[in-house]
Amino acid sequence: MGLVLFPGDDDVTSPDISWSYTGFNMFREWLAQAEGFTLSEMHGFDGDRPWSSVSTPLTPLLDHPDDDGPDLTPAQCAAMLPRLEAIIDERHHDGSDPALARRIDDTRQLVTVMKFCLDRDVEIIFG
Repeated sequence: MGLVLFPGDDDVTSPDISWSYTGFNMFREWLAQAEGFTLSEMHGFDGDRPWSSVSTPLTPLLDHPDDDGPDLTPAQCAAMLPRLEAIIDERHHDGSDPALARRIDDTRQLVTVMKFCLDRDVEIIFG
């Protein structure tokens, strides 16, 4: 069982991205680390640190229930895209770290889904 993020356009041929729940957690931990904090310290992730104490456009993705909760709006996607693209550019890899290569590939796939949603002016659904 896992998680799929997909455009809310009712078209099964639209791009999507999927993870196991463990994989999605690992992806979010990696993004949080790129943003300078530890996800497990945050409220809702076994920590007490409030989300208001961090400043990142990725908060709607990082502080989101795994498979429920509000959809990500086109405006939220537009706000997150530049940071996700910057993370891809910042996290160069030489191919020797398969985990890093996976995170970068996941980020690229998420960017593809977000751009599609922006083009169609539809939300990203967590399913």
